[in-house]
This record gives sequence, structure tokens and C-alpha cells, in this order.
Amino acid sequence: MAMHDVPLRLGVPPEDAKVLCVFVHGRTQAPEDMREQVIGRLKTAGIAYVLPRAAGNSWYDARAVDPLTNEARRQLGASLDHVRTVVADFTRDARRSVPMLLGGFSQGACLTLEYAMKFGPWDGAMVNLTGCRVGTPACERPFADLDRMPVYLTGSDKDPWIPVDAFAGAAEALGKARAELRCDIFPDRAHEASAAEVAQLDEILSALAAGNKPFRQVAG
Repeated sequence: MAMHDVPLRLGVPPEDAKVLCVFVHGRTQAPEDMREQVIGRLKTAGIAYVLPRAAGNSWYDARAVDPLTNEARRQLGASLDHVRTVVADFTRDARRSVPMLLGGFSQGACLTLEYAMKFGPWDGAMVNLTGCRVGTPACERPFADLDRMPVYLTGSDKDPWIPVDAFAGAAEALGKARAELRCDIFPDRAHEASAAEVAQLDEILSALAAGNKPFRQVAG
């Protein structure tokens, strides 16, 4: 795989943002697809977005549920390092400490989950729309203590790329990593970011922008 390409930036300038959002596209997609399918449907104000761009429109060649080969590890590692550079540049441009949401769809959700298990946690949250861990349970994979970081994970019983058992395995891994986890599985949903998933992402961004922790219930 070639070097990855220049990300797409949307929303307010990072130095004016209430929240920084890094959102990663899926296989055969581009940042422009995420702008249309996800980011453009969000309503929360004051968010700076950066959408990383994969060379050849894919972050790695293997399916997420395939055993990790040496080449798959190399590609995955290069993509994780690229996202880490994007995050570092983005946070530097903000010039101050603000919450950050890292998320993605499909292959982007899988990549983001692996990023959290290698480099997490951070101040903010993670959203994995149709995601799972990359590799099989028999593979050696990184594992981090996410220390109650809010995570939203979704899937579908009819998704052709992320089977239900892979979704369940990701939920188990995030539970063991001590994430503050919310999961939704959508029966019969196609391979897409549904209105309900985008609305939940919007709620998480709104909570972070208001200085609150997502999923936190107020007693009353």
C-alpha cells in the first residue's frame, strides 16, 4: 500500500472548536462519503472535523475477521501510525485541550477500535459504527485499559462484513478494557450508517461540547 493521503477538514477551525472529531471512512470509501453519509447529517455546533484519507480507499487489504498475516499487520500498523499523526496534528492545531471523539464506519470503525486498544484512552469518546476487532481471537492483538472512556459500538445481524459473533467479540473486548460501553445491534439493517446511529453520534458530540460525559444519567 502507498502512503496515505491528505485528510479532509470540515466544521469550525480547530482553535475554535468545542470538540475535535476524527472520523475514519470504510473500505472502498473516501472522506467525501463520510461527509455525505455521517458528518453532513450531524447538528451539533462547534465541532472541528478531520476525515483521514486512505491511499487506494482502503486501510488494509484483509477482511477484519481474517487471521492476521505479516502483510496485514504491516498494513494495519502503517494505517494506525497515520491516524496517530493525523490526531497529533489536529490536537496541535487546536492550541488548547478540548475533548476528542474518534470514530469510523465499517473498516474505519475497526481501525479506530484497534487505535484505542493500542493508543487509548483519551479525553473524549469513541464511536464504532459497524465495527469489530481486526484479526481472530487466536491472533496476538494489542489491549489497553480504556479507563471508563465512553464507547458506542453498533452492528447488524445482516451485515456482510461484520458478523454478529465478531460484533459480540468486540463488545466483550471493550468490556474487558473497562470502556463505558453502549451497544446497539440493528436487525435487518443494511451495511450503512442508519439515522439512529447518526443521532446517537450527534448526542455524544453534544454531550462533549457541553462539557458532559456521554451516557451519564442525571439523577432526579
